[in-house]
Amino acid sequence: MTDTIQHHLSDALLMAYSAGTLPEAFSLTVAAHVSMCDECRARLGAFDTVGGALIEQTETVQMAEDSFEATMARINNAEPEPQARPVRRGGLLPAPLQDYVGGDLDAIQWKPIGMGVKQAILPTSRDATARLLYIPAGAAVPDHGHRGTELTLVLQGAFADEVDRFGPGDIEIANEDLDHTPVAEAGADCICLAATDAPLRFRSLIPRIAQPFLRI
Repeated sequence: MTDTIQHHLSDALLMAYSAGTLPEAFSLTVAAHVSMCDECRARLGAFDTVGGALIEQTETVQMAEDSFEATMARINNAEPEPQARPVRRGGLLPAPLQDYVGGDLDAIQWKPIGMGVKQAILPTSRDATARLLYIPAGAAVPDHGHRGTELTLVLQGAFADEVDRFGPGDIEIANEDLDHTPVAEAGADCICLAATDAPLRFRSLIPRIAQPFLRI
């Protein structure tokens, strides 16, 4: 699949993922893309290497006597970080995503949100939201803008918007400057993983009314 991927992660996102500073929903999306994309996996490895070298060159400091116990307590209470490896398991969903869903497509608990579109919100920390989207072939997502950042990873099918066409493995990075109307390509239903750190900005009245109930 990696040979067909045209849209990749930015260096900023890969460095933030390597440093562990992304919200959990964004980390999951990055991990899923990296597990599908040789190019981004290689770039991430380079950033991991640089980070390790910087740690080795950092001057040591005196630690508090209870630092080990405090560190272990934080580890035990921390949210599990999605892993980018192994690269793939059987099924459509990448391995990091299967861990959140509890299986492959047949384990997803879809909920309809109108016009044949369905979603499944994944359990992540509250600083960002991750959801799976099912968009029937030929259907459109309502015209919308963004109040923050949205990462959309295509898992099946394809969609096109004002920016370009996005197929399996491609990731679109949208921010406040982008207003678009994604349309699923004819021939196959489109399944995406989308992560957002702020509510979308819909132009039409009906999506705006439904937005609080759908958590989008």
